Amino acid sequence: MMSELLAFMQLGFRHITNLEAMDHILFLLALAAIYRPHDWRSALWVVTAFTVGHSITLALAVTGALVLPIRLIEFLIPVTIVATCIENIIVRDRATAPLKGRYRPIFAAVFGLVHGAGFADYLRNLFVDRIALPLFGFNVGIELGQIVVLVFAAAFLLVADRAIRQIRAADPAALRLRVVLVSSIVMAIATRWAIERNPW
Repeated sequence: MMSELLAFMQLGFRHITNLEAMDHILFLLALAAIYRPHDWRSALWVVTAFTVGHSITLALAVTGALVLPIRLIEFLIPVTIVATCIENIIVRDRATAPLKGRYRPIFAAVFGLVHGAGFADYLRNLFVDRIALPLFGFNVGIELGQIVVLVFAAAFLLVADRAIRQIRAADPAALRLRVVLVSSIVMAIATRWAIERNPW
């Protein structure tokens, strides 16, 4: 049983960290793009909400309680990335945003529902009889993989901040520039994917 659990954890971990899962990686980067190290509590709430969202859909889809067309899901995943990037760019001041930006975890949870359906299609093909153990193991692996992705995203964003500070010194708009640059690049990639995956 333990070896089976570890096997599904490895599958989940590899699925989220594999370059073939670049859409999920870019979504996490888009979520993280607005945060600095001292914003870790806000970032934690958002990532936890995303986890809850995709865990719910993953469980429902894998057990057959929810059946969604895979072509639609594959299209909606990049749409969630584009929407996140647009929100990053439009909201200039989180303190004056609606609900002071506290809607963002809800936003992440809803988009997590979509991403969970994407994970489910991959996992559903691996089931034979039992569901609980593979589902739990795969989900734990996904979460561990997300932590690794977010650590790399944080390192990338810190490097970007330092590069921007070299150019703009102590300009208070440095964070804003980073958010816009990162979000624009990610949005361009995701927009192309959405066009390519258009199910209609």
